[in-house]
Amino acid sequence: MLCVKTPEEVLAIIEKEFYPLPGRKELLPLEEALGRVLAEDIIGEEYVPDFHRSTVDGYALRAEDSFGCSEAIPAILPCVGEVLMGQGADFDLEKGCCCAVPTGGALPRGADSVVMLEYVENFGDGSVGIGKPAAPGQNLIFRGDDVSPGKTLLKKGRTLNSRDIGALAAIGRVQVPVVKKLRVAVISTGDELTPPGEKPGPGQVRDVNGPMLAALLKGWGAEAVNYGIVKDEEELLRARTEEALRDCDAVLLSGGSSVGAKDAACRIIESLGELLFHGIAIKPGKPTILGKAGDKPLAGLPGHPVAAWFVTELFVLPLLSRLMGRETERYTVSARLAESLSANHGRAQYQGVRLERREGELWARPIRGKSGLISALAGADGYFCIDRDCEGLPEGAEIRVTIGE
Repeated sequence: MLCVKTPEEVLAIIEKEFYPLPGRKELLPLEEALGRVLAEDIIGEEYVPDFHRSTVDGYALRAEDSFGCSEAIPAILPCVGEVLMGQGADFDLEKGCCCAVPTGGALPRGADSVVMLEYVENFGDGSVGIGKPAAPGQNLIFRGDDVSPGKTLLKKGRTLNSRDIGALAAIGRVQVPVVKKLRVAVISTGDELTPPGEKPGPGQVRDVNGPMLAALLKGWGAEAVNYGIVKDEEELLRARTEEALRDCDAVLLSGGSSVGAKDAACRIIESLGELLFHGIAIKPGKPTILGKAGDKPLAGLPGHPVAAWFVTELFVLPLLSRLMGRETERYTVSARLAESLSANHGRAQYQGVRLERREGELWARPIRGKSGLISALAGADGYFCIDRDCEGLPEGAEIRVTIGE
């Protein structure tokens, strides 16, 4: 009999028992930092841009010189020059004058706005007519608007995306401090398993969890180490787990997590470290185990692929994020349930869905199937949870769908 924990209790145990691993910073070239986790805050050390910069093609001027003008009564100003792209504007713009500037060009001292080219008429005699009044700060980026010394640009724990790479390039960071990837061992157990490349014999099935979990971990940002299939022999599994513990930062045992005579994962985890819990009040994924050996987590996952995927997505990835000091956010969308769904289990029920749009509204269609059927998960756009105290949801109910890893 399992003494199950609620999902909230499991996450609290993870928060209490595991901490960011020390001494895991490394420097990577900027071009290799995409998808990696920042190991320290990135603080601005200079102004970006380092000059007032026009955002349009037009004429730089003092805004007050255009007040009250219109197309019928333009402000006539002498054009005293032109700023070229990529060159400075090291001169003072006198009151009552203007100068031509390109998009991205520097503004001369004294100018505080730019009028778009479309609202300016060039008279061809060295003067122009401003047909629309400007406001101070119009059509320009001030020095340091983007980054200034002492400003926190990116926070520690952030997973770098392409936009972040651009920001780092803007401040001249060609070496980026990131957290070393976690090495996570994946061990599949079961006498019935064969490698994916082999044709199963009578009573056998191909190993789904090994490749699936490795892919999930790689997509999240870990280095997945697949230790292959181990038969249901406790000493063999213990030896393989000990090997994985020596070489990796965390170990996932897929299969053998229930309470049958051959389900040895719990005994092995308990013998190698501390057993934190056995069982979570969720469907699918109830016979889940978590322990630790030193500061390394040992997780026993259900053998059924859908259950193993949900447990990894919901609990293992947050645990690994904790070890890396990584900030995590779940992307969710609002949708309506396309079919009624019952859930009288006394457990939080997680359900994969496909999303479809009807007349501008998003609908979520449940992918029905048992936890042992990978087709119940393949092709899903996301998932949602029915609370353990809820007996089900009617068609049309509004839900929040999480887009999984």
